[in-house]
Amino acid sequence: MIGPVEEMLAKVVETAGAVHLTLIDPDSVSPAEAGAMANAAAEGGTDAIMVGGSVGAAGRGLEEAVSAIKEGSGLPVILFPSGVSGLCSNAEAVFFMSLLNSRSASYLIENQALGAPLVHRYRLEPIPMAYVVVEPGGTVGWVGDAKLIPRSKPELATAYALAGTYFGMRFVYLEAGSGAEDPVPAEMVAATKRAIGRAHLIVGGGIRSGEAARRLVSAGADIIVTGTGVERSEDVEAFVREITSAIKRR
Repeated sequence: MIGPVEEMLAKVVETAGAVHLTLIDPDSVSPAEAGAMANAAAEGGTDAIMVGGSVGAAGRGLEEAVSAIKEGSGLPVILFPSGVSGLCSNAEAVFFMSLLNSRSASYLIENQALGAPLVHRYRLEPIPMAYVVVEPGGTVGWVGDAKLIPRSKPELATAYALAGTYFGMRFVYLEAGSGAEDPVPAEMVAATKRAIGRAHLIVGGGIRSGEAARRLVSAGADIIVTGTGVERSEDVEAFVREITSAIKRR
């Protein structure tokens, strides 16, 4: 069943052309800093806040960060957990994902099976997502034991993405890894979107400018995620506004 956060994302894609999500890692910033960052991102036009990280985003610190983010931005919070410890009860939704090109059962199904009862208990909205990590992969590629998709092999990304949609996943995330030198190639984005059709395509990693984001949306991305770029920005609102102005129809 499709919930209100997923409906919101779909509506933004339909009406504005693309969604922007700001990713905040509670392991990298304090709750107060997370709240201020989320407030600035909201002012810049981001549509929702993703919360999570490859390591360390868990427990009371996660809950406090989510509370501060909601208070600071007024936007829905979508958890982006690296495992079952990345779940908390005060978010609205969770990207319920499987890292399809992982060589570890932990990231394919084990964490998901352990986390599902908590998602149910916390009444989080699960948003089913196929997660595919592309070279260079960054921390998530290493932690997730991913068999990285070569940047020159869009057909491999397409195959994994199609498999995800055949499993019923309504979102596909192509991830180059936080701090990647370059985003996922536009050719890979275009090939993947052609294959998955109505499923929503998320692209993240290495997106540092409005022009880079625009190229990816023009190629077929429905949702752009920026995390490291936001964290490193001296003016979060201006950085996010540059991205949102580049990808949204006005």
